[in-house]
Amino acid sequence: QVQLVESGGGLVQAGGSLRLSCAASRSIFSINFMAWYREAPGKQRELVASITSGGSTNYADSVKGRFAISRDVAKTTVYLQMNSLKPEDTAVYYCYAISNAVRYWGQGTQVTVSS
Repeated sequence: QVQLVESGGGLVQAGGSLRLSCAASRSIFSINFMAWYREAPGKQRELVASITSGGSTNYADSVKGRFAISRDVAKTTVYLQMNSLKPEDTAVYYCYAISNAVRYWGQGTQVTVSS
């Protein structure tokens, strides 16, 4: 059963923007924490941005000032606005959520930034 679904990835030129979305299934209740991770070829998966149920956000140093994480009013969807994209941002981006101590991962969406 797919419970987190990412969308919005694609191919963009350096300096461009993309907005990723992650929609949670109705079967997931009381989401306490949501985040975006990314995994580039040959590299470890890393935390990019996170947001708590209270709206507090945190970002990796490499994306501060360029990326912004947010949630909709119903708290069923999380977004990642990515601006001023760089080739080193190229990776598969994964949505992650914690609900009542249960962990969920999305299938990932590819982001490719050309020079």
